[in-house]
Amino acid sequence: MKKYTKTGAAALALAMVLSLAACGTTKSTGASAGASGDAPAVASTANVVADGATDVRDLFTDRDLTQTPDLSDAESLTVSDGDTLTITDEGVYVLSGSAENAQIVVEATDTAKVQLVLDALTVTNDDAPVIYVKSADKVFVTTTDSQNDLSVTGAFSADGDTNTDAVIFSKEDLVLNGVGTLTITSTENGVSCKDDLKVTGGTYLIDCAADALEANDSISIADGSFTITTDKDGLHCEYDEDTSVGSIYICGGTFDIEAGSDGIQGTTVTQIDGGTFTITAGECIESTYVQINGGTLTLYGTDDGINASYKSNAVAPCLEITGGEISITMAQGDTDALDSNGSLIVSGGTIDITAQFAFDYETTAEFTGGSITVNGETVTEITESMMMGGGMPGGGMMGGPGQMQGGMPGGMGGPGGQSGMGGMPGGGHP
Repeated sequence: MKKYTKTGAAALALAMVLSLAACGTTKSTGASAGASGDAPAVASTANVVADGATDVRDLFTDRDLTQTPDLSDAESLTVSDGDTLTITDEGVYVLSGSAENAQIVVEATDTAKVQLVLDALTVTNDDAPVIYVKSADKVFVTTTDSQNDLSVTGAFSADGDTNTDAVIFSKEDLVLNGVGTLTITSTENGVSCKDDLKVTGGTYLIDCAADALEANDSISIADGSFTITTDKDGLHCEYDEDTSVGSIYICGGTFDIEAGSDGIQGTTVTQIDGGTFTITAGECIESTYVQINGGTLTLYGTDDGINASYKSNAVAPCLEITGGEISITMAQGDTDALDSNGSLIVSGGTIDITAQFAFDYETTAEFTGGSITVNGETVTEITESMMMGGGMPGGGMMGGPGQMQGGMPGGMGGPGGQSGMGGMPGGGHP
């Protein structure tokens, strides 16, 4: 018999239905009455040795990728106003109901795997996480084919020395999956994991003041649909006590991110092998090493489109593109579409840039494959701080006999713009 303690009323709930689509594998187990059928599998490189910056062998386990849990021995729990359900044993727990200031706390042994199945769960709290994982080996948060709404409306209160600052707050490994919808509204972070965070399915609507998805060690995403509105970062992976960790790996999913700061920010390596991304942010993607091997990316940045910057000493700064379809539009001003504090390497993919400054790199640049278009012109080499002759719509470009660093002549302004002015001799964008 699995154990939990409850402050308040007892609980009963419904059975559930689920299916999976993640990383080229379709898995389902357990009860599935009323299921809408398995979703199509998503092609990806998960659990395959990729020639990439990140070794993704066995990154996702079978259980990570299984969207329908085994409910044969599940506990059914219903939330109530002001109640705290404390789960202390390994097992599967189906959670439903509507409540205010309720909390689900996982406080199990360090070998316990706990699965929380959200089945039409609605909880609004004033100042505490709705789901709080204090201890376990690993916790799964799985949605049924249902709408689930979790929110915190006020300032978060600390739990002793722990700054609990997210609607779902976990000190241990956390997996989000399922086929339902989870809406998260927060005055701070949406989901915060102090270890490894994985997402392999489900639909997530997150509106928050801080980071939407945050982890210390790693964020790995195989599938899912994400609509994120945040004042800070969409995805953020960083551990301020150890800059040798903090990686992000994505091989599938659909992402619609509007971020006040960064769309996706990793500390060490951020690798994208697949997925569809629409990102509007200050910097759309940032990490020490950024590698894009696939996917469809539509980016609008007000600072940098993709930036490889010094955030870790574990790897050297590098921005590498080997594949994918990438469209980058930059706001005017001191902005760069592709910016690297180290090397810039393009060996494949289709890159379409609309920007005043297309490239900025510190050491070397290589262009050996793929295609690059800047302001409507096809380029055959990567030139430092390139400004192409087409100009940006509505504004003229610099140019003239002085030329820019890298030797690209200036040209006429774009539609509605003015003709380019004479360039600074030997100069260029800093």
